[in-house]
Amino acid sequence: MATWLKEWNPEDSNFWESKGKKIAWRTLIITTISLTLSFIVWYLMSGIVTKLTGVGFKFTEKELFWLASLPGLAAGTLRIVHTFLIPIYGTRHTITISTLIKLIPVVGIAFAVMDPSTPFWVFAILAFTMGFGGGDFSSFMPSTNMFFPARLKGTALGIQAGIGNFGVSIVQFLTPALLGVAIVGAPQILKTTNSVTQEVISKPIYLQSTALIYVPLLIVMTLVCWFGLKSIPLKSSFKEQMGIFKQKHTWFCTITYFMTFGTFSGLAAAFPLMIKSLYGDFPGAPDPLKYAFYGPLIGSASRVAFGFVADKVGGAILTTITGVGFIICIGAMIFMGSVSPTSMEQFPSFLAMMLTIFFFSGIGNAGTFRQFPIIFKSNAVHAAGVIGWTAAIAAYGPFIFSLILGSELHASELAGRKSANGFFWGVLIFSIIATWVNWYYYQRKGAERPS
Repeated sequence: MATWLKEWNPEDSNFWESKGKKIAWRTLIITTISLTLSFIVWYLMSGIVTKLTGVGFKFTEKELFWLASLPGLAAGTLRIVHTFLIPIYGTRHTITISTLIKLIPVVGIAFAVMDPSTPFWVFAILAFTMGFGGGDFSSFMPSTNMFFPARLKGTALGIQAGIGNFGVSIVQFLTPALLGVAIVGAPQILKTTNSVTQEVISKPIYLQSTALIYVPLLIVMTLVCWFGLKSIPLKSSFKEQMGIFKQKHTWFCTITYFMTFGTFSGLAAAFPLMIKSLYGDFPGAPDPLKYAFYGPLIGSASRVAFGFVADKVGGAILTTITGVGFIICIGAMIFMGSVSPTSMEQFPSFLAMMLTIFFFSGIGNAGTFRQFPIIFKSNAVHAAGVIGWTAAIAAYGPFIFSLILGSELHASELAGRKSANGFFWGVLIFSIIATWVNWYYYQRKGAERPS
């Protein structure tokens, strides 16, 4: 079975209508489904980690934040590798193998959670391998960028990234629902304390089911990718692709994309534990998994919706809007005290601002992916490389956010009151810088590379 297409020229309208369109949209559908599974695997630990201590694992809060952060560390590192794979190995081989190897963390974590004596280092390794699901994003997006003409890149990239991001919401939504479903193995006994009566409540759960449910889907999609995908004959050496690092706009785009997707991915990973840490000790404390999936859901939906808008109005204006939105929402949370709470009465405002931040992050993600192919329109290989590289650095968001948040919350608890003010001040300052960079180089009148 042939892997490489003989020709590919989506900018030629005759070629696009006669051959290209059908292949491109088929590729987009298959790879988007596979990418959704990637995000599910990447964020699987964020759902599982909140239940570990309740079923007998003796992990500290700092260790739990490490488990939530390690998939982000792995994903960012692996995305750097994936940035260069598509022009060398092609879509078919890269995406198929990437889908297959995600079985390693999924099967591994299912066995690990069934034994409370499983040591922390095993969970740490499995959390790191969950980064397989985040790392391959930097192969998916450059591939899609090559398959579509310039006039549809924002739409195609917005659809793929947006729907793929739904994987975060799916895993955080399904995790509590699957706890009562028996697939393989004996149940664990989950012990929780009623925040009002202080009564200890015990119930059986199947934590392994939250992972095993995805095994058959990964196997099916591996086969679909192998038999349904082709590769574009646009090859490039590793040395040629390294040319992106000599251009200043690669670094400016890295800053703006970390503001948008780094914030989305980082907050999505830390959101459940943040709710538990900041508000979990108050009477009537919320169940983190009942709220956590709303943020990624909103961010993913806005990314899909504004992909179409970006093709109409340009990406730079959307990225600026995102930065301004972040600045307002984060400033409001700091000054209202909702990230340094004293009662449950502050939770609604905290939740509202966080969900609004997720909404703006989706807008910005759509905007930046529309911008990059235009900013680097003179070199298709470099455009694909920048998309992969910026996605790689932004994938460190879960690691950076969870690690800093975990450290600050631990230190503030020792001081007598849990607070995340310092963390959000840092995000606020970075958002101001990134918004200015985007406005100055890509949006204002006379900008160097308007996009």
